[in-house]
Amino acid sequence: MAKILLIETATAVCSVALSVNGQTTSIKEESGQNLHASNLTLFIDEVVSKSGLSYNELDAVTISKGPGSYTGLRIGVSTAKGLCYALEKPLIAVETLEMMAAGYLIQNPDYKGLVCPMIDARRMEVYTSVYDSNLNLIETTSAKIIDENSFAGLLSKSTITFIGDGAAKCAETVKHKNAIFVDANFNSAGNMSALADNAFNNRVFEDLAYFEPFYLKDFVLTQPKKKV
Repeated sequence: MAKILLIETATAVCSVALSVNGQTTSIKEESGQNLHASNLTLFIDEVVSKSGLSYNELDAVTISKGPGSYTGLRIGVSTAKGLCYALEKPLIAVETLEMMAAGYLIQNPDYKGLVCPMIDARRMEVYTSVYDSNLNLIETTSAKIIDENSFAGLLSKSTITFIGDGAAKCAETVKHKNAIFVDANFNSAGNMSALADNAFNNRVFEDLAYFEPFYLKDFVLTQPKKKV
């Protein structure tokens, strides 16, 4: 019965959960700008305390590895790795878009179409991938600039439900009878429970010394405009 701490910081959501045997037993999360640095360790303490466990009783730590916010990913991954080093526990990494798709399918078990999670990047660009209703990967993760022809081939054959904070801005561009846009948030650590448990049981662990977040794109430092 694996007890796994789950951490999601790839987006504006700061989310921490605990899963036992693949089921979420406690969760603490909040959405907003610049929350991760100040709240992540507090959320972790609260979730572990609420569960009635000690840190040493954890079997693994799971991180949502990206793509997503450069700063959020750095904070989440460094915290997860620090815990794993201190507790001598394995690190599990789950791709953020897969976590989002899993969350939608958990809430909609009868859905038979495709799921397209989207994380807002900039302008009309999103980080995205496509999954079927069994969470099989149909389109690999990419940074995609959305236009009226995006997903045309898939939409001609199947319903696609678009989810995530990048989906809303695409609704006016991707117009098709088979396109469905959902406003609900699926960037929750609780959506990693089954994925993390499966990885733990199959011993799919990361190398602590070399693991890095999945940024997808290089970080570009921009300078603020000077006030005139």
